[in-house]
Amino acid sequence: MAEAADFQGTSPSPARRWLRRTGALLAGAPLLAGALQLPTSPSVNAAVPTTVAEATGPSTVDVSLDSLSPRVPSDGDTLTVSGRVVNKGKQTVTDASVGLRVGPTMNGRSAIDNADDNNEYAGTQAGDKYEEKFSKLTPGVAQTFSISVPVDKLALSSDGVYQLGVTLAGQTAATPYERILGIERTFLPWQPDAPDTKSRTTFLWPLISTSHMTAETGSNEQQTPVFKDDGLAAELSPGGRLQQLLSLGKNLDVTWVIDPDLLASVDAMTRGYRVQVNGSSTTTTAGTHQAVAKQWLAELEKTVADKEVVALPFADPDLASLAHKGKPVTGSLSHLKDATTVAATTVQSILHVTPSTDYAWPANGAIDPSIVKVATSAGADTVISRSDSLKETGTLPYTPSAARPIGGGTTAVVADARLSTVFQGDMTVAGNSTLAVQRFLAQSLMLTLQAPDRQRSVVVAPQRMPTGSQAQTMAQALTALQSGNWSQSAGLAAAAKAKPDPGATTRVPSASSYPPSLRKQELPQPAFVQIERTQGELDSFQVILADKSRVATPFGRAMDRAMSTSWRGLTTEATVYRDGVEQYLIGLTEGVGLIEKSEAKLSGRSATIPVTVQNNLVQGVDHLVLRLTSTQPSRLSIGEEAFDEQPVAVSGGHSQSVKFTTNAHANGRSAVVAQLFTEDGEAYGPAITFDVRVTEITPTVMLVIAGGVLLLVLAGFRMYTQRKRAASRHAEQESENVHADDEAEDAPDEPSGAESRADDPEHPSDPSPDTAPEVTDPSGTGERVDR
Repeated sequence: MAEAADFQGTSPSPARRWLRRTGALLAGAPLLAGALQLPTSPSVNAAVPTTVAEATGPSTVDVSLDSLSPRVPSDGDTLTVSGRVVNKGKQTVTDASVGLRVGPTMNGRSAIDNADDNNEYAGTQAGDKYEEKFSKLTPGVAQTFSISVPVDKLALSSDGVYQLGVTLAGQTAATPYERILGIERTFLPWQPDAPDTKSRTTFLWPLISTSHMTAETGSNEQQTPVFKDDGLAAELSPGGRLQQLLSLGKNLDVTWVIDPDLLASVDAMTRGYRVQVNGSSTTTTAGTHQAVAKQWLAELEKTVADKEVVALPFADPDLASLAHKGKPVTGSLSHLKDATTVAATTVQSILHVTPSTDYAWPANGAIDPSIVKVATSAGADTVISRSDSLKETGTLPYTPSAARPIGGGTTAVVADARLSTVFQGDMTVAGNSTLAVQRFLAQSLMLTLQAPDRQRSVVVAPQRMPTGSQAQTMAQALTALQSGNWSQSAGLAAAAKAKPDPGATTRVPSASSYPPSLRKQELPQPAFVQIERTQGELDSFQVILADKSRVATPFGRAMDRAMSTSWRGLTTEATVYRDGVEQYLIGLTEGVGLIEKSEAKLSGRSATIPVTVQNNLVQGVDHLVLRLTSTQPSRLSIGEEAFDEQPVAVSGGHSQSVKFTTNAHANGRSAVVAQLFTEDGEAYGPAITFDVRVTEITPTVMLVIAGGVLLLVLAGFRMYTQRKRAASRHAEQESENVHADDEAEDAPDEPSGAESRADDPEHPSDPSPDTAPEVTDPSGTGERVDR
């Protein structure tokens, strides 16, 4: 194994090392002589214990090491250690003093791992001159200390990693003699001269967040995005997690690992956004952090302009969950390919840099054959693993380079687990942060000293979403490392292309070796079933839309987010998010449908039945077919068949009535089913069923109608005969008048009485003549007939 021979390398300056050892020996001689002259009473022996012993129980005094400077000392430096002590016991500690002790060099990386388990504090004390004294320590009251010691007083000899102890000695009423009552251990890397060969260290700097955007967008042309909360704004604001990561990272030589979903979300905020109120999709409020988003995005673009950028698949999908739970669900892997494709375009369009999409990063770097297969299925050829997953099983006496060929043209870049996990935990506590930095530096130097003549590539892949305090600790460690002289920075691409160590492990661990704790955090298979069900609903919906992009993009990206690694450990929240996406899509699809219809009455052999299609969307729909089917075609047929179909196209916010011709063949009720279909024959939305009551014409009604027609015919015939008789009488009268005129012409020419009376003056009593002659012809059309 790589740690089988965890030995240190030798110093490049043996002469100086000999001088240091000699000096340390001479300095310790008086102390040894004094110790030999001490009396042998029990109380005096107790004053020189070999283990941490307390007056009233373990860890009577808590010692916290809050700062250490310089973190990597060199010749001529003065080491300053600051912190605080708290008496956790019940008795007051008197005559207390805080001092430094330097232990021997650590003999390997495993020794650093086990240092905390060592209950001994044996080592060389810097001397009374470099102590801080307290007359008493009251229980529960914190006291601060700061000790400065020249490095040459610490008896540092050969290059390597030294254990540094900060101890508090004192006495209590129960034990009235000096004892060690508390200790804090850390590590002091000592490499004053640069080695001939430096390690190449790649540090991944992740910009990843949880999913914030929903599938919901506004109905306006810009499609204003809706966020499930305003948590992203808090991360981007001054002092926020992402703001700190950016501010710290821009001054470091790191490889930026970015989730494109984060960029897309921040970019959406810059143009205006809305936020759900208490998680409700029906109630939203306007987002107000556009300026913060613009500033963060502009600073990031400037920072990464000349840096190595790695783009993860969009929304950082959980590769292990896909491999173990999603792969059996048809269609799940297609989301990974889409997420990979859109990743590059997203980063390019927002940051204007070309990222690498060749890398896959499973959760915690844990892999098995199925994870590797899924990870590379979307085009990645390099998998970022970790040394606690791809463990060394050979006999290498040193930690090998990160790159390993694992078959099929795939390279595993194995991040060092010790260096990658050291920043986990609560780094808001100054003592924890200081210890983490010193442990990181110690492991890094020890790795180099394992094989000082062999250059190796080391990759550090910290947790995906470090907190602000964790990011600060990472930056402090990396700054100290890059100011040291045993390591040099390198990019991820260089690490992946580095020559592999021939003896390094290349066998991918089996599925059974995948950590159970990580398997419990995976998305369950029903989650992938739900995602695919939502995808099917989306596919059916978008084919009827005039502008498919208004739903394809927001819902496609939302389903990518539903598979994100960030949902690990958040089962309830992940379920709520998936349900929200699906329910919102269902609500949109229900915006296009048929309006319920009551019973229709058909009182003839043929009639038209209207069916109304409603579109409550903001955009038009087409490519729909409305089919009307009779369940009893022998009684009622639609057209000439059992069913008929008509194309449907409805503008946004409108409805349309589609009319079907029906033919009745018998009396009674007949059920009719109306159903919308897409053009490819897939049913769209629920069908509606309504009854058509047929009332055919009966024989009695036919007799009544026939009688009425007969009466009309007889009345017309009577009118015709009456008019014919009137015309005949008129012709006979005209003939008689002509005959009378002829007889008058043959009579003597003398006035008749009548004529003589006509020439007489007219008297008022005479009757006046008619104003017009009487007309006996039938009146014309539209003429008024005087009777």
